[in-house]
Amino acid sequence: MKVRGERECNDCGTRWSYYETGSVECPSCGSLRSVGVDSERRLHTDSPVELDLTDAREAVEAESLREVADRASEAARGYVRKRGFVRGGDLRALDDAYLAANELRHAADVVGRGLDVNDDEEWYFLALLRGADDGERPAPSEVPKTMHAIRGLAYGEAVGEYRREMADWADEEGVDSEGASALETLETHVKRVRALEGDVDPETAELLVEAARDVSRFLREDDVDALASARERFDRLA
Repeated sequence: MKVRGERECNDCGTRWSYYETGSVECPSCGSLRSVGVDSERRLHTDSPVELDLTDAREAVEAESLREVADRASEAARGYVRKRGFVRGGDLRALDDAYLAANELRHAADVVGRGLDVNDDEEWYFLALLRGADDGERPAPSEVPKTMHAIRGLAYGEAVGEYRREMADWADEEGVDSEGASALETLETHVKRVRALEGDVDPETAELLVEAARDVSRFLREDDVDALASARERFDRLA
């Protein structure tokens, strides 16, 4: 959506940035009566939110693995739902915390409904639980084969959402033919991974993420080296 980020409370006159708080409630008096005072509206999709996995982590020693997974899934799902990639008209990078949270969400769903979770799958889930809020996740070589599709699906969804917001941002800012072509090619590869329901090797999933980041750098910084890198990754994905 497009909003005026600078707001002024009608009751007490306090000014604050909606881009930073994600709320129209006055931080001083709690009033919901405010007006936007910016001269123009800017594209804004992000909300200030933290991935809080404390409850799930504390349950590891006291609860069943299924209960831990349910709590982790709920926390990660809420975080992903509130996250966006455009703040006050500025396109943000595709960050590791979002990727890890999306992967944890899918891994937790599998573990939570699994009747026979093996040791490797449990380790993978718990590794994500330990480090997702810091953007840490198992290396591609450490992902159990039975969980390859989970990583592929999680990254495919994450890149797909990021590409959609990149495209919206590019429409606002104006994008040249090279940028438009890169976005179209990225969309093609996202559709392929999602059509396969994520059933690709982890290295391919990583390539997709890095290609998206390259396209983003080109659009944000007019970095021609990033565009060349994106094209090289697209060739490898093909």
